[in-house]
Formats: sequence, C-alpha cells, structure tokens
Amino acid sequence: MKMISKWLKVSVLIVSSISATAFAAGSSFKLPQYERLTLDNGLTVYLLEQHEVPLINMAVVIKTGAKADGAQQGLAYLTNESLMLGTTKASKNEIEEKLDFLGANVYVATDHDASQINASFAAKDQATVMALVRDMVLQPSFTPEEFDKFKVRHQSVLSQQKESPRSVIGRYFNGLYYQQHSYAQPVSGDENTVAALNVEAVTNFYQQWYKPNNAAVIVSGDFNSAAMKVRLQAMFASWPAGELIELTKQDVVKPQQAKVLLVNKADANETTFLIGGAGVAKNAKDYVQLQVINTILGGRFTSWLNDELRVNTGLTYGARSQFNSQAQAGTFYISTFTKTATTIEAIDLALTTYQKLWSLGIDEATLNSAKSYVKGQLPPRYETSDDLANFLADMYVYGIEESMINQFEQSVNELTVARSKELIAQYFPAKDLQFVLIGKADELREPVKNMVRYKKLKLPVLVINFNDQIKCINSCT
Repeated sequence: MKMISKWLKVSVLIVSSISATAFAAGSSFKLPQYERLTLDNGLTVYLLEQHEVPLINMAVVIKTGAKADGAQQGLAYLTNESLMLGTTKASKNEIEEKLDFLGANVYVATDHDASQINASFAAKDQATVMALVRDMVLQPSFTPEEFDKFKVRHQSVLSQQKESPRSVIGRYFNGLYYQQHSYAQPVSGDENTVAALNVEAVTNFYQQWYKPNNAAVIVSGDFNSAAMKVRLQAMFASWPAGELIELTKQDVVKPQQAKVLLVNKADANETTFLIGGAGVAKNAKDYVQLQVINTILGGRFTSWLNDELRVNTGLTYGARSQFNSQAQAGTFYISTFTKTATTIEAIDLALTTYQKLWSLGIDEATLNSAKSYVKGQLPPRYETSDDLANFLADMYVYGIEESMINQFEQSVNELTVARSKELIAQYFPAKDLQFVLIGKADELREPVKNMVRYKKLKLPVLVINFNDQIKCINSCT
C-alpha cells in the first residue's frame, strides 16, 4: 500500500462481496469484489479480478456524450468514433491488422450522457492491446482523410435507417417528448447536421471533454490487481487534467397534454407506433421493482401486451413496453406495428391492455411468475467480465449504487401486490400520453383524429414527412 499511496488522491475503496460464480440455487447474486481508486490527475480506476477464463476487458468511459452537442448534433458520436480512425503512432489499418492478428476486439459506444471505448483481449496480450487503447484515447490522429471517409459511411447508414421505421421511431418520440432538451436530439445526428461537422469541430470537442478528471478506466478479468495498478499508473499518469465547462442544467419539462405526431411514409404497408410518457432516471431507487411490473405488461413474450396484440388477435408479430432511462430523466413507452387498416384497432387494444394496470391490477400468481422470471434473468446479464465492466461504467456515469445488483433479489422478493399498485400509480404515465405513428398519413390522418378513446380530448395531430429532420418536430407547422 505504500507504493499505491504515492499516486492516489483518495484511498483505495475495496468493496467486499462474494464472487459471481457463487450464484446457485438458494443464494443471491452479488457483484464480485472490486477496487476503486483515483490517480493524481483525477482519473477514476475500477479493478475487478476474475480468473475463470484468461480474458481481460477494458473500458475507458468519458462522462460526456450527446448532451454536450449543442446545435452540432452528432458531434460527440463522431468524436468517439474517430478514436478508431488512427493515432499519432499507428494508422487505422495498422491498428486493425494488429487487433485482428491478436484476436482482440475494440469498439466504441456513445449515448447522451457518456462516450466509451471498450476492448476485449487475451490476458497474455494485455500490454499490447491496453497500449493501443491508451493511444486511441490520449493520442488520436484526427486525420481529415479518415474522418471524411467515416463521415460519408455514417451518412449512408443514417440514410439507410430511414427505410426502417422501427430504427428511427424512437428518435421521433424523443423529439416529441423532450422538446427543447438535449435528450430530444439523436445521438448520431442526422444527415444534415453530420454534413456540417469537420475535423476541427471534433478536435475541439475532444480537447474540451476528454480529460482524466472527466473519465474512468475499468479493467475486469484475469489479471493481478497490484501489477495492473502499476501498469495503469505508467500508462495514464501523464494524461493532464484540465478545467471542465459545466453544462447549463436543463430541466426536463413533461408534456402537459396528449399529442399525436404522424410521420408520413407514403410507401409504408404498415403503421409503426409508440405510445408513452414520463419514465425514470437510470439511478431511480425503484428501478428494479418497476422492471418486474413492466415484465408483466410488456417485458417478455408472455406479457399482457404480446398476448393481446399478437397471440389473441394477430394484429402484430410483437408488442412490448419498456423504460428508456438517461442520467437525468427517462421515458416509458409501448411499441408495436400493425397493418395500416388495423392501426386504430391496435392502438385501442394497446391502451385497453395498458389500462389493466389500474383497472384490474396485478394478482399474486402473476406477480410471482414475473418475479421468478426477472430473478432468473439477472445472472446471465452479468456473467462475463465485459458485462461487469459495463456495469461499473454505469455506476460511474449514472450514479447507480452497487445495491442494484447486491440487493436485486431482495428488492424483487419484497415487491408485493399492494406495493405494485403504489408503483403503478406513481411511475406509469396515465395521462398526457405522447403518440408517434409512422405510416401512410393520407389513410391515417382522419382515423387518428377520431380515435374513440381520446375523442373528447381533441388531440392535436402534427403531420411531418418521414425524411424531415427530427428538429422539425418542434418547429414545423
């Protein structure tokens, strides 16, 4: 500990728990033992040893994502993707050839709240691969040639996504629900906003946010913690800390009335729709128990929604509901698709089924079935070191407590019929629902306006074209 104390600002936090492999019948799943420490430059480090297989996972997470884009939608996404395009020491092709030779995998991911680069590799190759990741994070080349080629590829992907309503409907829903909040903006931008971005913008974003006092390095898998601390110190101690601009806090303003956004796709043979409202943030204290209730409504194949819309009526091949959570807020929505001619019937049945949460409630047998299902889903979600590294990254970014795993089974077991009724009343949106439909506007406009269930509310119906920019939701007339 004497050697460690020379380069730590705070003491090492050693979190005691039993190994994930201890999960068995009659015992609770626990987050394996891990250490958390902070280097002098402010870099947070998590170390989680697991020796079942000779593999290591590494994640570098920056606590900034698309919420910092401002008017330059897609900027955080392109910046993070550009880490894969070469460093000052090696070109993109050289990096890819070396990773392929080693059988290692490196990928990036960006959302509204964070940017992350992940690597998975054999323990014997840790020196080589970790050095590559370090160079990607600390010394990206940002060459105009590679950036421009990637931008063209990304614009092509964005264009192709427009052919699939299910790929983009979430963006329209976020735009309708979040309005002027940064969560309304698509993480990957759109074709027009991406076209306006250049290497200079990406470099500026990188210099502003990619700093050790705004980052964490997570290493999990087959390694020795004492040796790994020395390695990480040597790799990242020279990364200079810097001043961070505090983003202006944006309050999420919940919609005060129900609204319908009808996105016209004239060649559509079916209607894809989302119906929803306010959800919860990722660190919500009741998050686990809400997942149990949602499992009943639309979180598994035998859910109420899937039974009614698929099994009993054949209106769709699948219907579901989910909480989509961010650091600051979240949404809840029901999603499915159906033939154009059965759109209103499907919407009405989805809403009738949703209303069962209040009109009928959840009985003991149904609740017990859902609790068993959810408890059975937990261990597989965290059975690899990659899964565990990503959970530690979520703890760092979203303020999630380790109790979400360590007390998971207890939380599930403590959910009663009476408590489920309280949670439904508190968290599941019952009014001011937001509707997004993608389909043939000419055939849907009048039926949507006259939906029987909401006829008295005289819902405003906004119609836009499928190729319109997402921001048009809040400015089109």
